[in-house]
Amino acid sequence: SAPVYQKANTARNAGYLTASERELIYIANLVRMYPKQFATTVLAKYPERANKVHLTNSGYYKSLMSTLMELQPLPALLPDSLAWVSAECHALSSGQQGYDGHMRVSATCEKLEHLDAECCHYGYDKALDILLSLLIDENIPSLGHRNILLGRYTKVGVAIRPHTVYGTNTVMDFMR
Repeated sequence: SAPVYQKANTARNAGYLTASERELIYIANLVRMYPKQFATTVLAKYPERANKVHLTNSGYYKSLMSTLMELQPLPALLPDSLAWVSAECHALSSGQQGYDGHMRVSATCEKLEHLDAECCHYGYDKALDILLSLLIDENIPSLGHRNILLGRYTKVGVAIRPHTVYGTNTVMDFMR
């Protein structure tokens, strides 16, 4: 609630987003704007919180800790309604069809596609768990999700929707 952290809450007035979607943008902005602080507070406690003690030995977890400790602050992401429409369409249609991946599975979603980069996540439904899973990027050698989240993007659309196979799926569409 400190005023300095409220700068990260860029989505607070985006009425088209759910509370969880606004929270996901807020936490992503905290990571981007205060990487070292995030690493030494939230990330340092995450394995215990998630009941995944083995994660502290993960090379992916350790590399994220290193990356955040060296990362210079980045600008906050702003919510973008067109990117949200793109993300929502993909999350809804993927969820209904049990699809996982980046290809649009409907002609409507192809027409509404509005993104320069995309992160898709399946399973978790809490903003912090979704974000940390994408940042850790366990078993993803390219670290594609991490690179996008910590990249030079300025806008984001987020949709968290039900998924017939994974329970929940999240789509984050980013714009430069």
